[in-house]
Amino acid sequence: MSISSFKNKVLLITGGTGSFGNAVLRRFLDTDIGEIRIFSRDEKKQDDMRKRYNSDKLKFYIGDVRDPASVINAIRGVDFVFHAAALKQVPSCEFHPMEAVKTNVMGTENVLEAAIQSGVSRVVCLSTDKAVYPINAMGISKAMMEKVMVAKSRSADDNKTVICGTRYGNVMASRGSVIPLFVQQMRDGKPITVTDLLMTRFMMTLDDAVELVLYAFQHGRNGDIFVQKAPAATVETLARALREMLGKPEHPINVIGTRHGEKLYETLLSREELAAAEDRGDYYRVPPDLRDLNYGKYVEQGETSISTAEDYNSHNTERLDIAGMKVLLQKLAFMRALQAGQDAQPEE
Repeated sequence: MSISSFKNKVLLITGGTGSFGNAVLRRFLDTDIGEIRIFSRDEKKQDDMRKRYNSDKLKFYIGDVRDPASVINAIRGVDFVFHAAALKQVPSCEFHPMEAVKTNVMGTENVLEAAIQSGVSRVVCLSTDKAVYPINAMGISKAMMEKVMVAKSRSADDNKTVICGTRYGNVMASRGSVIPLFVQQMRDGKPITVTDLLMTRFMMTLDDAVELVLYAFQHGRNGDIFVQKAPAATVETLARALREMLGKPEHPINVIGTRHGEKLYETLLSREELAAAEDRGDYYRVPPDLRDLNYGKYVEQGETSISTAEDYNSHNTERLDIAGMKVLLQKLAFMRALQAGQDAQPEE
């Protein structure tokens, strides 16, 4: 996808020291973008990134999306924002739900309000499949984040700030994903710990995640949410594919049961969203409900948009077998390094 729109522009990435932020830097630093600002509360990771990339285009801002003053300080003079800052670990959010609210909900409000007040042109907010039919605190907080995004996009119309969002599933080999965990368990001679052999998850690479955000950036209108069509696999298929790729096809697998807040499968689009979604080939666009609270018009029977159709989830999407899973895994630099006998770290 063309990134000519970023020529001489200033891009801010909240939570920019995470896997997504690093993937954006690898994509953008050698282009003619003017400046990339990394906003996060992790000074160690910022210092690591400063040394790793050694680029004059890269600027670092210590702060927290919970603190409006630090957000405003980082956002002055910014043209575009990718809002990736979030608490994402499901079990930790289950035990500390208000912390998820403070970062994922209130933090998003702070970022979007600062963007509108500062005249930012476009904001893309990153969400998760766990926001659809949420049963855990992380998913509920991200669902509320999406509602904040859509609500703020209404007031942004008068301020010329376009606010849209993306939603995707597990990013393979990113920090916190199960792939590095399974690999480390095999290296240590420990059994692979699987929560449920039949549990399915959408599979996408970091490059896919960046492409989705760039697609939303280019095509999004206020309140839109974009979803990439993605294959899925059972956790058992993933574990068996990793065993074969690392030459340990008989390595033991232990089933330990689901963790706090986990679902058997994830959903990228609810049935109501799928009924209203625009199919764009590789992506779905979910437009916002643009009606106001004056519902005066009577809707004739049969004109309702409520759907009884199926939703779009990791059980009914394209299902990868072990061979297909290995093909997808082979796209990861992390896996290629492991197969070459090199020391590999999860995607930063």
